[in-house]
Amino acid sequence: MPSIRDAFNNAAVNYNKHALIQTEIAFRTDQKLDLIRPNNKTILDLGSGTGLLTDRILSRFPKSQIISIDFAHNALLKNKAKTKICADTNKLPIKDNSADIIVSSLMMQWCPDLNKFFVECFRVLKNDGLILFSTFGPDTLKELKKSWSVVDDKDHVNNFIDMHDIGDQLLNNGFQDTVMEMENIVVNYKAVVELLRDIKGIGAQTVMHRSKSLTGKSMFTSMIKMYESYRKDGMIPATYEVVYGHAWKKTSSPGYISINYENL
Repeated sequence: MPSIRDAFNNAAVNYNKHALIQTEIAFRTDQKLDLIRPNNKTILDLGSGTGLLTDRILSRFPKSQIISIDFAHNALLKNKAKTKICADTNKLPIKDNSADIIVSSLMMQWCPDLNKFFVECFRVLKNDGLILFSTFGPDTLKELKKSWSVVDDKDHVNNFIDMHDIGDQLLNNGFQDTVMEMENIVVNYKAVVELLRDIKGIGAQTVMHRSKSLTGKSMFTSMIKMYESYRKDGMIPATYEVVYGHAWKKTSSPGYISINYENL
């Protein structure tokens, strides 16, 4: 089975074609920066990939130094940033206290250890520096998870981290004034195979289908049949729980606020 890096490298050519939800969340993540003043800042886009968020940051902060960082070299080839670094986000080749802002859209769910990631972010940020990110929460692709559960009890979809746990890890690593938000976005498909095609098209199939023993036609058919029970108005829904967060590296009193848009 190829590594996650290999999967994203292989998917880079057609990534944007299948990245419907990724494009939308990059847009919404960028909107969180509306109150940030663009005064010659050094901004790191971690897990920048082909540049869905990078493009918006370049437009928003035209006088800033934008550094796009991703572990998939082929994805960076399509990224429009002038400065691009192929590197592991847990081992950033960036000096201590050198970045004003860190942004990241839908990369953190691929980090095996968020603690290491936040340690690195804290290290490279200047005092009063900002980290702003989006990632997926536990209810992401819940229909697909439940549909596979009729086949066996093995994982076929990533297990994503709850936003409150992410907020706690930010605080534990020294970040302050943390704000966590969550919303559900539903993408509708004509058929389940279209959803699976998009998942494969962005390179996520390495994790989505871990067990080679589960590729049998009968098992796949059983999963599809279960998923069809979610069909409404002729469409198949795919729910994404999207978690947004931001925090500051500074010395004020710690704390964070959680916001669930569905309860507003």
